[in-house]
Amino acid sequence: MAKLERRTTVTVVQGQLRQFKADMLVLALFKNTRKVPPELASVEQATDEAIEKLLKTGDFSGNNNETALLYTTGKIGCPRILLVGLGEQEKFNLNTLRQAAGTAVRTAERLGAARLGLGLHIVLDATQSLQKIGQAISEGAISGRYDYKEFLSNAKNNGKTIDAMRLTLVEPELQRMRQLKRGSQIGSTLAEGQNRTREIANRPGNMINPPSFAREAQRLARQFHLRCRVFDERKLAALKMNAILAVGSGSASKPRLIVLEYKGRKSNVPRTDVVIVGKAITFDSGGISLKPAANMEAMKFDKSGGCAVMGVLTAAAQLKIPLNVTGVIPAAENLPSQTSYRPGDILRTYNGKTVEILSTDAEGRLLLADALAHAAKLKPKSIIDIATLTGGCVIALGEHHAGLFGNNENLISQLKQASEISGEKVWPMPCGPEYLEQTQSKIADLKNAPGREGSPCTAAAFLSEFAADIPWAHLDIAGTASSDNAKPYRGIGATGFGVRLLLEYLCSIAG
Repeated sequence: MAKLERRTTVTVVQGQLRQFKADMLVLALFKNTRKVPPELASVEQATDEAIEKLLKTGDFSGNNNETALLYTTGKIGCPRILLVGLGEQEKFNLNTLRQAAGTAVRTAERLGAARLGLGLHIVLDATQSLQKIGQAISEGAISGRYDYKEFLSNAKNNGKTIDAMRLTLVEPELQRMRQLKRGSQIGSTLAEGQNRTREIANRPGNMINPPSFAREAQRLARQFHLRCRVFDERKLAALKMNAILAVGSGSASKPRLIVLEYKGRKSNVPRTDVVIVGKAITFDSGGISLKPAANMEAMKFDKSGGCAVMGVLTAAAQLKIPLNVTGVIPAAENLPSQTSYRPGDILRTYNGKTVEILSTDAEGRLLLADALAHAAKLKPKSIIDIATLTGGCVIALGEHHAGLFGNNENLISQLKQASEISGEKVWPMPCGPEYLEQTQSKIADLKNAPGREGSPCTAAAFLSEFAADIPWAHLDIAGTASSDNAKPYRGIGATGFGVRLLLEYLCSIAG
């Protein structure tokens, strides 16, 4: 697979904003700022009060991700100043800062500015964690700049092209600089893991099928010193993982189960702390229960959960998180053919439960059933699965929140807290016995498509039957995994949702 060619690096230095030399100096202001904050006084004086003059005209009000460009006529180290709005000060959070950083780098790229001095943090009050601030700025800048351009020739790539963008957080005080630097290093790693996830998720079905997806996992395992095992169709048959085999039965590219292992702690008892399971349907036509043609091209994103697992494991290895984490990725291509599984079929899954097939387009929960049962046999402290599972979750939550389900309130609470810190939003939803009752079949233990009513909840209830009695959570990312709506702080396509969230969770339980 091709490597990411466009590099974005973030460094942190001690220095004065007015003296720092770069193509552009990036500063931030809150909404309705009337007077330039004292922290920016030296820059303001050196530029003949250019910022205050702009504020007085009303051409910049400081709304979220609003920008304004000023020219300094050589009176400070940077020839241009980019102002970015942070919105209302009372509503400020770390995600505001991530978005501001993403907006800054995307604006700078359009202007052809390859080297930026960042002073986004200067106006923030002392109650904010400098480490978290440095992390958020680096996350926002590196993930914000990402665009999928693997198939764009130079002739079609309009605008100015910058191969390498160098960003420098400039902080006058040494102790503050050190804290920012620690956070920036973490944020850079998380954002790079997120971008790896997006690059794989964005690739179309003619590039990524289950065998090539497994090869990509093996390549990343070698690069980041992970253990990787791949179960091919013969091994899956021997293990009686019939649900995974059925979903992939219509394609010439046969399914795979990929197991990635990261060992982050030394112990005589190498118990797995967390298993993360990610659905990877490399392309989903719906199978015999064929989807409508409209927007079917977006079904390449049905592998986003599995891609997120790769991003999490590789970044965990880079961060040296002191946990043992296993990633389990069931990969299949759901296509119709004379060998496809059919509505009316009954499958016996890996843990022995039988499932009546009512729709071959409810295939994700079948993949996850075998994968979750395999995860449960590892007896970890917790299991989390992440999947583009139901259209119902898109209807309920749109692209703004992932659905969060589970059987353990403590685990749900930990993930919700990680969501608030990471900026990847989740919304807790139910999957109790009343929803499990809807999944009961008259001729098998379960049915895979119990109807539209409460579909995200019934899908989660179905999955709960395969997690045994281990604390388990399910993230339905059907609405958040990709977007056709460009924002000032990010482009279109795969979002890499879940990588920052799950890494924040792992860091929190590791202490």
